[in-house]
Amino acid sequence: MKIALGIWFALMVCVQAAGLEFKELLKEVHAPADAKKVTADFEFTNKTDKPVTVAKYEATCSCMAVMIKEGKLRYAPGESGLVRAEFDMGNFSGVVDKVVALWLDNDPMDKPSVSLTVRVHIPVLVSLEPKTVKWDLNGNADAQTIQIKMNHTKPIKISSVSCSSEAFSTQLKTVEEGKNYELVVTPK
Repeated sequence: MKIALGIWFALMVCVQAAGLEFKELLKEVHAPADAKKVTADFEFTNKTDKPVTVAKYEATCSCMAVMIKEGKLRYAPGESGLVRAEFDMGNFSGVVDKVVALWLDNDPMDKPSVSLTVRVHIPVLVSLEPKTVKWDLNGNADAQTIQIKMNHTKPIKISSVSCSSEAFSTQLKTVEEGKNYELVVTPK
């Protein structure tokens, strides 16, 4: 019990040392199926009795842009601000966590004061099972089938398929137009 209290106290000292109090350190965003970008805002307040300066801020992924409202980096006691993270959805799907790091005042460059996490829930519109196919080098060159399922309320039609390697042939079979397909892959 004493150890747990000691750890809790040490964590509270670290949060106080950071100088800025955030309403949330984890922000969950549920992206609509057609979204290209999503935004997460992290509100904070300087709860100390001295000014706090944001020395540096950055995302840990090139897929996210980070901005501080009005470009303001110095906050007087009691003053509030906002960190905005804009996530570019790209080819991501499922649940994706991305981190924004903030260094305050004289933090060492290897240890930011605050880490903010954006957890993006991205709909999986197209699922493949299995995700990959493989053949043994000296085995049979039998055809393998990938099940393609569209997980959207609206139909998603596959109009054509191609393979980046001439060593394989592909054939698309429609099971249910706009919903289910089979991709048959055969080594030549």
